[in-house]
Amino acid sequence: MFVPVLAGLLAGCAGDFQPVQPLAFSHTVHAGEFKIPCLYCHSYARRSPVAGVPSMQRCMGCHNWIQSDHPEIAKLKEYWDREEPIPWIRVYSTPDFVHFNHKRHVRAGVECQACHGPVETMEQVSRVSSLEMGWCLQCHRQRNVSVDCATCHY
Repeated sequence: MFVPVLAGLLAGCAGDFQPVQPLAFSHTVHAGEFKIPCLYCHSYARRSPVAGVPSMQRCMGCHNWIQSDHPEIAKLKEYWDREEPIPWIRVYSTPDFVHFNHKRHVRAGVECQACHGPVETMEQVSRVSSLEMGWCLQCHRQRNVSVDCATCHY
């Protein structure tokens, strides 16, 4: 697992990192077909700097009843039964000196797709934005919000 994570951190460009996850989770089904809002699963995004991944309780809340015989749900249940977190591989990360805050962006009405692309159409999530400083500054300028260094580097 270390190698894909390291590869993801070293690959700073958009669209060049699509890790194989421990479970074949389909955003196309969940966010696309069933129209489950991003913030239902990534609920930390509205109240903290990080979006987080859904808790096992959130997943099992549905999958105790829905498609419980599906092979990927069986894997989910194995993690649940072992009381072991799913070792998801991060698709996006920022350097330690950048203090990105999901809460600020969510509360400002920035759609998740603005940074993460049309995740609801992605069977397997891939990085679509570099999240490099120039990319962020361009977005801030388009939205007429602060480009002061202290906004993100404090």
